[in-house]
Amino acid sequence: MNAIGKALWFIESHYATDISLEDIARTAGLSRSHLSRVFGMATGRSISFYIRGRRLSAAARSLAEGASSILAVALDAGYGSHEAFTRAFRDHFGVTPEEVRNRRHLGDLDLMEPIRMDTASSSKLEAPRFETCPAMLMAGLQQTYTYDGTAGIPSVWQQFNTHFGDIPAQIGDVAYGICTTREGQEGSFQYMSAAQVRDTDDLPPGFESLKLPAQTYAVFSHRGHISGIKATCHAIFNDWLPSSGYKHTGLPDLMEVYDERFDPHMGMGVTEIWIPVSN
Repeated sequence: MNAIGKALWFIESHYATDISLEDIARTAGLSRSHLSRVFGMATGRSISFYIRGRRLSAAARSLAEGASSILAVALDAGYGSHEAFTRAFRDHFGVTPEEVRNRRHLGDLDLMEPIRMDTASSSKLEAPRFETCPAMLMAGLQQTYTYDGTAGIPSVWQQFNTHFGDIPAQIGDVAYGICTTREGQEGSFQYMSAAQVRDTDDLPPGFESLKLPAQTYAVFSHRGHISGIKATCHAIFNDWLPSSGYKHTGLPDLMEVYDERFDPHMGMGVTEIWIPVSN
């Protein structure tokens, strides 16, 4: 069973109790930060959102079956008061616990069902090469996305491509998609469409900059249409990294590298995925 499969098994076995991210990470054999990153990429949900959804969905079923005490259901779901439970339930489902109990059916509630992960790798990886790079200064357009809300990334590339090649102090003709996660930012990440630059003077309006430290990267190739890159990233973080003997070293989470082998018009070709690692 892979790391995410282990994490999902633990959550499904214990979500009715008080479990922590540390507990789940220990079972999966990953660090807390690595688990949060991989879980979001693999499932499209943050761990806390998934656990909350599973608990509230179980509560909704109890209510629809006519539970006599809403407070008892609230306590079973991990909430300390009727008020806190009602607020969370309404935020999640758009109706109150009382409404669900009174109507005695789940209706059109969007329940959080268990995620079933294939224990086999979702993408066959080629062996990586390793590159040791000096510090790099990047500049581009950056937006924040949730793991299940990445549909807007292509439109950022469309805007960025109107500047690419004419960015002041741009180095080379390689474009980069850089994913970073800030401390305490579970469930979302920053994505920057970027180019390497010598300095940040006179950048176009809306551009931001990011300095990447000197470090070693494991470099993987994704071949084919860019829409399939998520499966390759999943295989890297969920299968290769936990068994590789390497550790992810932080900034960035990953970096997509688009050179002359990638056709941005068709979305086809070779995309490299660079992961900062150390022994």
